[in-house]
Amino acid sequence: MKQAVENFRLAGVNVKMITGENISTAKSIAMECGILDNDESIVTGEEFRRYQEHVRMQRADNIRLMARSSPFDKLLMVQCLKKRGHVVAVTGDGTNDAPALREADIGLSMGIQGTEVEKENSDVIIMDDNFASIATVLRWGRCVYINIQKLIQFQLTVNVAAMAINFVAAVSTGETPLTPAQFLWVNLIVDTLGALALATGKPTDELMNKPPVGWSDPLISNIMWRNIVGLASYQIAVILALKFKGKSIFGVDENVVNTLIFTIFVLLQVCNMFNSRELEAKNVFKGIHKNKLFLGITGIIIVLQVIMVGILNKFAHTERLDWKQWGASIGIAAFSWLIGWVVKFLPVPKKPILHSLIN
Repeated sequence: MKQAVENFRLAGVNVKMITGENISTAKSIAMECGILDNDESIVTGEEFRRYQEHVRMQRADNIRLMARSSPFDKLLMVQCLKKRGHVVAVTGDGTNDAPALREADIGLSMGIQGTEVEKENSDVIIMDDNFASIATVLRWGRCVYINIQKLIQFQLTVNVAAMAINFVAAVSTGETPLTPAQFLWVNLIVDTLGALALATGKPTDELMNKPPVGWSDPLISNIMWRNIVGLASYQIAVILALKFKGKSIFGVDENVVNTLIFTIFVLLQVCNMFNSRELEAKNVFKGIHKNKLFLGITGIIIVLQVIMVGILNKFAHTERLDWKQWGASIGIAAFSWLIGWVVKFLPVPKKPILHSLIN
């Protein structure tokens, strides 16, 4: 229990104990569990109930232990914390806890000792009645949230680059660099498999060292916008350079150039998958050997692309590439790893970009 409380504090989560026990017993338990720091954080339910509204709102954050409390006091505490903008989770194992569980953002009931009424009013049921299991819930919740952000960054980078490339090429030459069949290939194979690889990441210890995310925090953070703009800009520059200067650069005809554009664009998205593994950390290869699914999907995409270019060339309207052209394609795509590393050195404002633009 003490270790679980410490883990919550490291994760930026404050733990409060609200109980009907007398103050001496409650204080002893709270001290043993590491919840209580000093006597100033203690209050009784009656005292809390009698506070004026503005005093109650001011003291709600600092209270660590509320003894001799009623179910109404627990509900009152939840309401105060929510009004102050906090995300509130409540645990309970009795019927009287139902109002507070229903009012909280996340209601956590106990699977063994909990009543049916309590379970019906909760969002998550702790099957083993272990408080430490709530840390596991928090850990996986943060993991899912981060995986969604990784997926969004990956998809937006692909879509922003594709739209910009098509727009510029269509306005300039009246033609798009990729055929409909090639776009379908990118959407069905690369995007789908890439999303699967990023969405199935497992939680890491670093997740519990980050501050919690508030209700007002945007899903697409400034860090994500920075990464998206930096990586998409490189993809746009590469593909447009090949579109307009590919013949002179490689000394080949237009059909081979179009094949190179298609191949390099797909390989750029493979490298984009790696860049999207870490939103902030510069080493995108950390722990990659442990993620067998990610490596497997990466291999599948590359093999399918080789088959698409080398065997299904009539369907994809492509030409076979020699080893030098494949090497150049891989090198150009892999250079985006360096771009992603450099981009992460750029500072970002703390205030959300969209919020700043609106105001």
